[in-house]
Amino acid sequence: MTVEEGERGTGGSDFIVRVEGLSKSFGQQRAVDNVSFEVKKGEIFGFLGPNGAGKSTTINMLTTLLPLTSGRAEVCGFDVHKHPNEVRARVGVVPQDYTADEDMTGYENILLCGDLYGIPRSDSTRHANELLELVELQDAAKRKVSTFSGGMRRRLELACGLINYPSLLFLDEPTLGLDVQTRAAVWKYIERLKEDYSMTLFLTTHYLEEADSLCDRIAIIDHGHIVKIGTPEELKASVGGDVIVVGVRETEPDISADIAKLSLVTSVSKTGGEYRIKSTAGDEASPQVIDLTRAKGLHVTKISLTRPTLDEAYLELTGRTLREEETNKWAMMSQRRTMSMARS
Repeated sequence: MTVEEGERGTGGSDFIVRVEGLSKSFGQQRAVDNVSFEVKKGEIFGFLGPNGAGKSTTINMLTTLLPLTSGRAEVCGFDVHKHPNEVRARVGVVPQDYTADEDMTGYENILLCGDLYGIPRSDSTRHANELLELVELQDAAKRKVSTFSGGMRRRLELACGLINYPSLLFLDEPTLGLDVQTRAAVWKYIERLKEDYSMTLFLTTHYLEEADSLCDRIAIIDHGHIVKIGTPEELKASVGGDVIVVGVRETEPDISADIAKLSLVTSVSKTGGEYRIKSTAGDEASPQVIDLTRAKGLHVTKISLTRPTLDEAYLELTGRTLREEETNKWAMMSQRRTMSMARS
């Protein structure tokens, strides 16, 4: 298939990324294991998972930085293996690590990225000024990057990733190490790219609130496998309703079976002196659970009611909370380096 045929073949498609059975191995270690998914044009698509889950490896394959071990991936209508140059010309990448040259100014860094894409200086100069204004760095354009704060560096990386007018922008942990206020500012720029420029964004993150706030759809990835894909609301709904947690002083008797018989309760699990109860209507079921517990002679020490959250969904789908996950040693070292620079 020629490049032109590839473009015509996907011109009417609603998807800008198509992945089928994608895998990547490093020796005996399978970092990405037979994943398949599609990204719709104009959406913010998120990969949610801990460090070492395969998020960055997937992005590196989709942006042609890593060869595929097996499977197939199509980006912007082009096979990443057969037409890597065509893919690179149409995507932008904001990596997790900081890549800007600290001895150059912000403006010079953006122009350098334009040169690497082969963009004429007459175009990249004009676009660089527009991008600096977009990320609110116009007043610092002539300053060396070594003088930038962590938030300014991240905004500069975002501007550099946009220099080639990409149809698809990859953002790998875009707010890693940033404080809450700066993170919110980066979210604003990301949302603006979608709303004002109709850009498609592929975002990786291990921040639950980031995925929930920004993403139209989320793929939960765990140990190289995609566990489930859906909108934030669909993933939350997969939990099966509200969650009631009741703590009691006594560890015996176990009244799980009695609680499970309540009409509004869908499931019960017990750990020590704590019951985790799913209900279709938690506000109505909670008083019933308390009455039953007391009727069985147990003393309630705590009770909480939570609506479904992404953290609950992740726990339901993987058996762990995202915050409990162990990180890959090399990913942790990279993360620490990035976080250190973000806070400088």
